[in-house]
Amino acid sequence: MSSAKAMQMRRVILPITGMTCANCAATIERNLKKESGVRSAVVNLSSEKAIVEFDPQVTVLSNLLQRVQRAGYGIATGRLQFSLKDFDDPIRLSRLEQKLVSLEGVQGVSLNYVNGGLEVEFVPTLIGVGELRKAITDLGFAFAETGEAEEELERITHECESRTQWRLLKVGLAFTLPLFLFSMLRDLGLLPHSLAHATWGNFLMGILATPVQFYVGWQYYVGAYKALRNGAANMDVLIVLGSSAAYLYSLLVAFGFLEGHVYFETSAMILTLIKLGKYLEARARGQTGEAVRKLIALKPKRAIVIRNGKEIEVAVEDVRVGDLLLVRPGERIPADGVVVDGYSSVNESMLTGEPLPVEKRIGSSVFAGTINGAGFLQIQASKVGKDTLLAQIIRMVEEAQGSKAPIQRLADRVSAIFVPIVIAVAGITFGFWYWIAPQLIAADWIYLERAIVHAIAVLVIACPCALGLATPAAVTVGSGKGAEMGILIKSGEALEQAGKISSIVFDKTGTLTNGRPKVTNIGLVDFQGGENDLLYLVASLERVSEHPLAEAVVAEAIHRGIALGKPVHFESFAGNGIVGEVDGHRILIGNERFIEQSGVFLKVSRPEIERLQREAKTIIWAAVDGCLAGYIGIADTLKEEAAAVVRELREMHLRVGMITGDSQRVADVIGEKLEMDFILAEVLPHEKALRVKQLQEQGEIVAMVGDGINDAPALAQADLGIAIGSGTDIAIAAAPVVLIGSDLRGVVRAIRLSRMTLATIRQNLFWAFLYNVLLIPAAAMGFLSPVLAAGAMALSSVFVVTNSLRLRRRSI
Repeated sequence: MSSAKAMQMRRVILPITGMTCANCAATIERNLKKESGVRSAVVNLSSEKAIVEFDPQVTVLSNLLQRVQRAGYGIATGRLQFSLKDFDDPIRLSRLEQKLVSLEGVQGVSLNYVNGGLEVEFVPTLIGVGELRKAITDLGFAFAETGEAEEELERITHECESRTQWRLLKVGLAFTLPLFLFSMLRDLGLLPHSLAHATWGNFLMGILATPVQFYVGWQYYVGAYKALRNGAANMDVLIVLGSSAAYLYSLLVAFGFLEGHVYFETSAMILTLIKLGKYLEARARGQTGEAVRKLIALKPKRAIVIRNGKEIEVAVEDVRVGDLLLVRPGERIPADGVVVDGYSSVNESMLTGEPLPVEKRIGSSVFAGTINGAGFLQIQASKVGKDTLLAQIIRMVEEAQGSKAPIQRLADRVSAIFVPIVIAVAGITFGFWYWIAPQLIAADWIYLERAIVHAIAVLVIACPCALGLATPAAVTVGSGKGAEMGILIKSGEALEQAGKISSIVFDKTGTLTNGRPKVTNIGLVDFQGGENDLLYLVASLERVSEHPLAEAVVAEAIHRGIALGKPVHFESFAGNGIVGEVDGHRILIGNERFIEQSGVFLKVSRPEIERLQREAKTIIWAAVDGCLAGYIGIADTLKEEAAAVVRELREMHLRVGMITGDSQRVADVIGEKLEMDFILAEVLPHEKALRVKQLQEQGEIVAMVGDGINDAPALAQADLGIAIGSGTDIAIAAAPVVLIGSDLRGVVRAIRLSRMTLATIRQNLFWAFLYNVLLIPAAAMGFLSPVLAAGAMALSSVFVVTNSLRLRRRSI
């Protein structure tokens, strides 16, 4: 696909309701992909979200929503109520209604023309409260706002799901427990003979079982119907087949059409136990997205804006770019911006994972959701709403939680054929026990009853849910925990890949070092003038270069009070040097190779240069009018944690290397100090990706750690790119893993977290496969009753989700 075509693609996140198993997610994916213009659709069962990439010139968002709804599932929506203060003009009200209905993401508008009550139903992943408020105020309406805000929707949705499951579970228990007790007492001979063998006993059990079958279990009938209508079979089909078989067989026995034992308690216990599992699963799944909800909770509700010299408190959605904001001690910063007045320290740990507060003074950048310390700050908003760093982090985490890890593909393939296979096994089980067993086993059985019971056990024991949740539950928890530590893992694939790497390569400047190089030495060779004269010429030319070393030279000149000249005929040679003219002198600045290739003879004391290189100082050479004028030594100190990080990575059995454009001697000194396994020196920027590729060709699974911008090709080439950068780098980083802070320990945490997540996924898949492989045959051979099968099935999904939640409590 061409880059122009790719730019046209749009990605949206849709919150889905009504999914019960992996087949539901597959059904929604399949239906979305049928829509023309949809490039990809990924549905995550654990987070209950669909990520859809589509061409807006071919299809529209409403078509995607209709696809989901036609498949039998819903879109989670929020409702917001407004009370309009001036509602006497019906024409204006009609115009407002039309405006709101036309907004993308608005599902419905209810406007009361009599009392000014307005209710808007909207999809919060598509449109925010701020956009709704703006649409109302743009038409000149003032209002008061009531109801829940968008950030509460996910919590409310999960709480509503849990309450629904709990209500149904209570109804199930109310009817099933007396039914089960009566059945057990009768079967054990603990009831009087006249009561135990009364004809009305079976009808009493049927009466108790009916509400469970058709009220508690109605959700499964609806789900089965939707699945079959879409040409698929899911867990609901198995539950309906199993429970209905027991119920209908019992009805036939109760009315005298068949002889045998009634199994009303079995059908009721199946549905009630499964409902118990669904309730526990709903509660556990609600906790998997806790990290995102914590991030959303960081959003401040109100802001103090300075307008016309007055301090006005407004909703944070009303803050605009360019507004002056006053942040008092202890308050959360309402928007990304720059400090224009005041001094304080700000707690940014909720974004970066770094515990120490960061000093903020005039010119410092601040970010929404962080907490101001003891001082007052006046900031100018530069990014608001969905453009803030916090909003970007939330969006990235949601997309990561909605993505699929490659390890999930096997589970998806198995889930796709799982239910039909189970139904076939149940059919074979019935056939064996009804037709073949009588020929092999002489027993006083009612073989029809025995065949039905064992077939029901097969249907009920099978659990595609555990397979479907094994990967997404772990990915959801893992990526959320990463976000809490300032580690943004953009996809499930990146999370899995980070756990597999064998080698890790660090860029030097700004990654292993602090990225603030300083001039330490100036040496004169063949130059008529002093240090400041040479520095004047070099810095005047370097002032138009964007290289970090150039910034160090210019900073030194400014520090010495040197007024810089204006260069002309500037030309840059990436990774080598620059050429230009200053005050009529032709200046060449660059590395040793560049100066020699330019025809300038390097006549200089080698011991002095070697001493500087042993001190890990980078040397840039300067030639003036064809003669070597001198050199400048520049040092960039290593980060305090660099050596410890390299040591920890090696203890994790990883090969650790460094890639740099520095000379081999300088690179070797740094590599020896950090105890690197290998050094890639004198590498030009465009060659970094090639060196990474060469490592991959040697069989290494390579992670590249860089600043996210200058190292973009190498980050893209690596099996895993890890970008270290400030908040401004987050949106444009080429890497699938981004560390918000500059602390290198985030690299160790990211790899440990990925390994833990990958181990959890493997544990989940092992359990899910082992459970089905062992217990389905056991049920077919008659070793499990349907009630025990239902209990095991109910707990299997709970185990997978609970095992994934252990990641939240593990220290990294």
